[in-house]
Amino acid sequence: MRSLASTKRLNGPHPVSDDDMTLIGDIGERQLIEDFKTFLRPEGRVGPGDDAAVIGKDVVVTTDLVTFDRHFPAGMTYEQFGWYAAAVNFSDLAAMGARPIGLTAALALPLDLDVQAAYDIMSGMDQCAEFCGTGVVGGDTKVGPGIVAGTAIGSMDGIKPMLRSGAKPGDVVAVTGPLGGPAAGFAALDHGIDCQEAKDALYLPVPRVAEGVAMAKTGAVTSCMDLSDGLGTALNTLCSRSNVGIDVEFDFLIHQSYVDDIAAQTGIPLEKLLLDWGGEYELVFTADKDRLKKLYDADVEFSIIGMVHEGDHPELIRDNKRSDIGFGEY
Repeated sequence: MRSLASTKRLNGPHPVSDDDMTLIGDIGERQLIEDFKTFLRPEGRVGPGDDAAVIGKDVVVTTDLVTFDRHFPAGMTYEQFGWYAAAVNFSDLAAMGARPIGLTAALALPLDLDVQAAYDIMSGMDQCAEFCGTGVVGGDTKVGPGIVAGTAIGSMDGIKPMLRSGAKPGDVVAVTGPLGGPAAGFAALDHGIDCQEAKDALYLPVPRVAEGVAMAKTGAVTSCMDLSDGLGTALNTLCSRSNVGIDVEFDFLIHQSYVDDIAAQTGIPLEKLLLDWGGEYELVFTADKDRLKKLYDADVEFSIIGMVHEGDHPELIRDNKRSDIGFGEY
């Protein structure tokens, strides 16, 4: 049993001294999560480290939160914010291949917020849940600064979950849809560009639940995760978890024409919009190249963007030149 002394520094509300203090900003969110994993006790079939946890045989659970100050860009409605709050959770189920069976919602809202805004947030969450084949089954409300935390519950229905680990050299790397839309939406807002398609991609992400379930059923997928933190971050995570390298062909990164237009108008490199931003909510996955027919037969729409090899990190191939793909900035 861990002693109180060994956890006091982690759990105490105040540092012992300024010399002992390490700020979250000093280490970043990714390292903070890795640190948590060093002392959290393993629990369940799949524990911390994947898009969602698997408990028992088939129950899948994930939680995520969004805030007014970080996830509420100009022009977004409260109803869209509610949809977004639900979608980020259902996307994690999709990455595992789980069928959604419920959503709980915890809202911490300011007392001076118009009550209609609260109704709209819940309506948006309910609409997203309906789109994903389930409903809001409970939750909580408190006074707070504007935070919505969702917990999505799913079932594997006896199917093996897709994990971030499992990619093998020779596998293909693919994504379920076009890239760069939400990044273009952010850029359009920042530069005053009127592009509704880009803004819609940012405001109303579509969780790929149907695609995830279909992919898991084929048994062809060797690893998978969603692109909530951007393609670059996802590729680095898959490489780390699977102990492989990945080559990505820049010319294979499909995107809508408005992404090119916004890149040109803002001066932001297209590569940055496609790789370094989050909010995508497509799925990136690796698959056994000899079993791709199963994915095609399942009517899963995807585009191959590269290959897995015996390396240790992802690289981008553009104009016959190689460059490292870093973690995104989102």
